[in-house]
Amino acid sequence: MSTITESVDVHVPVSRVYNQWTQFETFPMFMEGVDEVRQVDDTHMHWVTSIGGVSREFDATITEQHPDERVAWKSTSGPAHAGVITFHRLNDGTTRVTAQMDIDPDGFAEKAADKLGVLDRRVKGDMHRFKEFIEQHGFETGGWRGDVPPPGSIA
Repeated sequence: MSTITESVDVHVPVSRVYNQWTQFETFPMFMEGVDEVRQVDDTHMHWVTSIGGVSREFDATITEQHPDERVAWKSTSGPAHAGVITFHRLNDGTTRVTAQMDIDPDGFAEKAADKLGVLDRRVKGDMHRFKEFIEQHGFETGGWRGDVPPPGSIA
């Protein structure tokens, strides 16, 4: 299992950055290798990705989500992975977005990509493309402000 951590400072207020991140179906616009994300309901998504010419489909569940703070998920099918995106207000107009992911590559292409640092570079590129996307748009394309408590917590 590999852990990837990447941060980027976005010159947009935290609520707008968070709102955009919750628009999962826009991920293919700035994430390399993400062909489609379909949000099934508030906490379930279906992904179609490709890496090294290999296409994969998997489902993921949001395990925790708090507006302007964090979105955590884990895969429920396909390649094993989990992660959290955190949002840190640096000032009124700047937000630090940090992605931390644990990935267990599945198959030869993914394992080779991991060993060669392709996955690290892809996440870094995705974060920078997200920064450009939200900064250039000047506004978020939508937002979901619901709260998903962590598993086992009392709501």
